[in-house]
Amino acid sequence: MSSLFTKIIRGEIPCHKVAEDDDNFAFMEISPLKKGHVLVIPKAEIDYIFDLEDAALSSLMTFAKKVAHAVKKAVPCEKVAVIVYGLEVRHAHIHLVPASGEAGELNFTNKKRADDQELASTSAAIRSFLK
Repeated sequence: MSSLFTKIIRGEIPCHKVAEDDDNFAFMEISPLKKGHVLVIPKAEIDYIFDLEDAALSSLMTFAKKVAHAVKKAVPCEKVAVIVYGLEVRHAHIHLVPASGEAGELNFTNKKRADDQELASTSAAIRSFLK
């Protein structure tokens, strides 16, 4: 059975896509910790990030780096935090979260459902820095 993320990649479930290449996909988190929270995933449906082949892991991280640079330009923050958690959806993924160093800002219990218009405008802003 396909993971939720595989269904997003296939277009079966809508998302606010940020970027895509042959092997990877980035889209807005619908329940972000902070504005600009992006998920970066391999297109291959692999549950555990460290089960990816070395070349696929390297590709995913390099892709995430490009997206993180665009997030930092689009959303005011000190850094973009990288979180690999991967227990809610059994498809390897990286969370990119704009961070400013506030205590508790990366606590997943703080996530809230985002407004669709905000996700659309933030994804457009991030995409503008990927060109």
